[in-house]
Amino acid sequence: MMELWTLLLLRLLHLQLGVSVPLPPPSDVSISSFNMEHTLSFLPGPQSPAHTRFTIQTLRLSRRKAWRSVAACSKLTVGQTCNLTRVFTDPFQSYQARVQAFTSSQTSNWTMSGVFQPLTDTVFGPPGLSVSGCGNCLLLHLTPSTTGRLQQHKQLRDLYRNLDVQVKRTRDGAEFLLSVPYTEHTVISYLQTGVEYCVSVRVSTLFTSTSLYSQPQCVYTSPPPPGHTAVLMVFGLVGALCALGLLFISLVIFRGGRSFRRQRLLTALSVCL
Repeated sequence: MMELWTLLLLRLLHLQLGVSVPLPPPSDVSISSFNMEHTLSFLPGPQSPAHTRFTIQTLRLSRRKAWRSVAACSKLTVGQTCNLTRVFTDPFQSYQARVQAFTSSQTSNWTMSGVFQPLTDTVFGPPGLSVSGCGNCLLLHLTPSTTGRLQQHKQLRDLYRNLDVQVKRTRDGAEFLLSVPYTEHTVISYLQTGVEYCVSVRVSTLFTSTSLYSQPQCVYTSPPPPGHTAVLMVFGLVGALCALGLLFISLVIFRGGRSFRRQRLLTALSVCL
């Protein structure tokens, strides 16, 4: 009984002094990156009030100066993310971020992310790809894959070093791989004329990073050349004429046989009469 009264008294004392439960800090703070577009995500702490807001700060590790607030991510709500692409501007540097929850009367402790290095931690998606036939070859037209600014487009282009190409012949599944320096126009030579091939590509850089292959694009190297087409047409016409000639001869023979049999029949009847 005394313990119950003690708990009640402590509770009343907390209410009188305005003591409240601490605001839980955010959890699962992480930075993901695709094609050098960097996004920070997090989860609210357990039992966070519905009106809780979140603020983001970043640090450039090489300078070890004060943490800097991200103006565009100063009042995030639950479920929102923070785009750090314009904050992590140097791809060769290492960065870190932290998240804090706050209300009108409380702030939580900071929750740190891991160290993030743009060049090694980003995932490179496949470049834009279009394929066309060029006789016994295929012509690949490539563009950096990004939805960002022109500056980011140029940054990706400068980072690309090699192009890995998968080529598969549709007819029998025969395939081969090759790696060539990245250029906007690439020719795959020594293929069969008038045959369908499927092509997938991915980029690689000088740094360890993950890159993804594009979806296969299937095209024919080319239709048969015009001279070859004319020869085929001549052979086709000759074959058709030969077939018609054989049909005509068969009809003549058939009709000639019927006339011969009819003449013999008339001769036999005249003898009998």
